Amino acid sequence: MAAKSGSGLSVGAGMNLSRAKSRPIHSVCTNRQKTTAPYHPLRPGQGWRARDRSSTNPYSVSTLGASESGYPPARLGTAGEDDEPRVPVIAPNTIPMQEILMEVLNFRALRRKLFILMLLGLTTGTAWADDLRSAYQQAVDTSPVIAEARAQIDANLAGKSLARASLLPHVGATASGGMNSAYVTGFGPTPISTGYHSDTFSVSLTESLFNGQTLTALKQADSRIQASEAGLAYAQQSIALQVTQAYFGVLQAQANERVALQQTSLVQSIADQTNTSLHVGTGDIISVQEAQSQLDAAKADLIAAQNALVVAHSQLEQLTHHPVGALRDVTTLQAMGPQPDTLGPWLETALKNQPLLRQAKATLKASEEQVQFERRARWPTLTLGGIGEHAAGTLLPPLAFNEVGAALSVSIPIYEGGSTRAAIRQAEALSRASRGSAANLQDEVTLATQIAFVNLQNSVAQFQARQQSVNSARVALEGTRMGYEIGSRSIIDLFTATTNYAVAQRNFYLALYAQLVARAQLKAAAGVLTPRDIEAINALLDGNH
Repeated sequence: MAAKSGSGLSVGAGMNLSRAKSRPIHSVCTNRQKTTAPYHPLRPGQGWRARDRSSTNPYSVSTLGASESGYPPARLGTAGEDDEPRVPVIAPNTIPMQEILMEVLNFRALRRKLFILMLLGLTTGTAWADDLRSAYQQAVDTSPVIAEARAQIDANLAGKSLARASLLPHVGATASGGMNSAYVTGFGPTPISTGYHSDTFSVSLTESLFNGQTLTALKQADSRIQASEAGLAYAQQSIALQVTQAYFGVLQAQANERVALQQTSLVQSIADQTNTSLHVGTGDIISVQEAQSQLDAAKADLIAAQNALVVAHSQLEQLTHHPVGALRDVTTLQAMGPQPDTLGPWLETALKNQPLLRQAKATLKASEEQVQFERRARWPTLTLGGIGEHAAGTLLPPLAFNEVGAALSVSIPIYEGGSTRAAIRQAEALSRASRGSAANLQDEVTLATQIAFVNLQNSVAQFQARQQSVNSARVALEGTRMGYEIGSRSIIDLFTATTNYAVAQRNFYLALYAQLVARAQLKAAAGVLTPRDIEAINALLDGNH
């Protein structure tokens, strides 16, 4: 179960969905021939187990055995071994095209894996993310977005010190010394030409006694710090959600690749059987052409699934800035809805805790303080100044001055070309813009929370429905195979049932991972997604129980 956050909102228990076990679809024999049929159907009751991460190639056919992935292994047998129906396949004395295809796919996947390992071997000390927690930690440690948000906080903290400095005393010192040469006439009949040394030392003190703009700038600095802190909180929650989506996006892509691979294997076996039937005189060319068309489509789907897996890996690596290893998958899942299961508390929490909304409110406050800052430009300023000075060295006679003084000065702006009034109008307009932006953001947060709440509620029913649809599609495929064997169903019916089964499998995995992502999405919409929630989801992965 997901851990409760500090706000008291959590993703609580929903319905407990048991994983139904169903019979695998094996091979059927046509024309009373004993045949072999490697086939790998996905079982929704067992398809959540992770692959064996010790395997050299986690995407190869060899990793799809029941002892590793939870799927039934490729089964070789004859039509008399049991009472279960079997897939129509080629006769033993024909070329095993399906096995050749699977070996080629296996070799390609192995070569790609070895190439990646060779590249990564050039870099020592590289960490591999294998579960959600490690991926999230890598993303937090290396995220440029979080680094930018932290730097913004440091800048605003320095801005507060800068604003406070205007209220503190300013002390300065100056010193000068030099040689002078003078030529003087008029003091007598003879001009005076002489040189002398002069030195000057002074220390000054200035203290602002009253400055309305400085006081406002100090308050404005606090508002900007609050805005940057909210920005950091949003960046951290955003990274957590993005990593969760990317992590399960990789698992989804891996599941789609497995489905596509098994679909290609199944269609290949049917295509081989139609060719065999044509050669022995019991088939027709139309069935062969239809089978070849379906096989080409299955191969195209497999290529698309493999490309999607590469993209999913890249998206996760963009966040973690580390290579992606063999990720742990979901083993068991109890679908859970939001707790509390009413929308009101979630909306209240979102309006209070959503970092984006808190950042917008702090920015609005800073803009209102900017209006006050510009208005106070018309106020007088009161400053206390003091100076101590020593000067030595004059022309005639050599004298020394030691002087100490203090002054209280008042400055009143009268007219500055209209700049003050223009600055006030500009600040007022920007404040209105900030107010409108905050109101719009509040509406967006409300809508996002509502959508996330409904999505999490619906994901429970979706998960259950998709699980049942896989069972139904499997039963339909078994019935269609039996009908095709006795001649009551056509080859098109068989391919339609096969496609429907693959679609049901993909939709099941989509619902499985969407249920987990929806939990994080609701917490993020409400602004209460924390590392504890990531830990709770991570606990559902294989090896973390």
